[in-house]
Amino acid sequence: MEKTASQQPNDLKPHFYVRDVPVYGDAILAPMAGYSDVPYRALCRAYGSAMHYTEFVPVESLLGRKIHPRFGQRLDKKPDEKPMVFQIFGNNAEMILEAALRIEALGPDIIDINMGCSTKKVSGRGAGVGMMPQPDLVEQTFNLLSTHLTVPVTGKIRLGWDESYKNYREIAKIMEDNGASLISMHGRTKQQKYGGQADWDAIADLRATVSVPVIGNGDVQTPEDIDRMKAHTGCDAVMIGRAAIGNPWIFARMARDTISFEAKLTAVRIHVREMANYYPAPFGITQFRKHLKRYVDKAPHVEEYLPSLLQVETLEEFLDILDAWETAVQPQFALDPTP
Repeated sequence: MEKTASQQPNDLKPHFYVRDVPVYGDAILAPMAGYSDVPYRALCRAYGSAMHYTEFVPVESLLGRKIHPRFGQRLDKKPDEKPMVFQIFGNNAEMILEAALRIEALGPDIIDINMGCSTKKVSGRGAGVGMMPQPDLVEQTFNLLSTHLTVPVTGKIRLGWDESYKNYREIAKIMEDNGASLISMHGRTKQQKYGGQADWDAIADLRATVSVPVIGNGDVQTPEDIDRMKAHTGCDAVMIGRAAIGNPWIFARMARDTISFEAKLTAVRIHVREMANYYPAPFGITQFRKHLKRYVDKAPHVEEYLPSLLQVETLEEFLDILDAWETAVQPQFALDPTP
């Protein structure tokens, strides 16, 4: 894929290490189910995302005679994706270890345990953030993984289950004492999900509690927020989730409202081609629709062209409509002749 922003030069000093794995940057695309796939990671990487997480995968899908194809695809990666983090989740330490050993052979640089997912079907069965009320399970999991894996082991957590049970300090220390090489934290509880305000003070507290690198997550909406969170918390890097959807420029510290309509459509073309080439037809085009809505939010003539773009199922039709849209809008942005 064509580079759209300058990459970190090979001789640049790493921002931090995950054990012995260097990370050359401080802004990272979050692992988001349904979004953080191979095509979108490629685009965000081109703009500067410094570490690359898969969508999370349930360990049960990795333990059969063959890895379930639907979830196996989530562990796909491009050869130049480094460092590459495979994220898994479960509620049984031995099963998590068995799954981690199996996927280690696929070549990740790091394996991460999701202890932050707040959805009922995950947390309700003691996985995701449902691990946090089970410190013994956390201890056993990280002890087993750090003992038996050769790659670094990391984990993503939240503040805790609810306002009355914020145990991130306890869990973070257990993780560190049992071999975790990095901890990322979303500054909300399970009960909050994505509501309310992320607690950056708690991220700062976590940074002061452990000696391993810390990634902060929550309420980063703009390039300025990246630097504000780092200054406020002392975290080593910032993880960006929802604010990166339809906005890969945030990783290049470029404000979305400064991006021209033409540049947005250029990113759309690159992304939709990646999707169409990666997935079987028409899945790549239909899956791109959720990204498209975010790319063109508040764009000129969006009411006229978006409905058609959300209905087509071939790349050729999609690009034809996009070209017509750009042609219709371009005169509005043309410079007036010099008098």
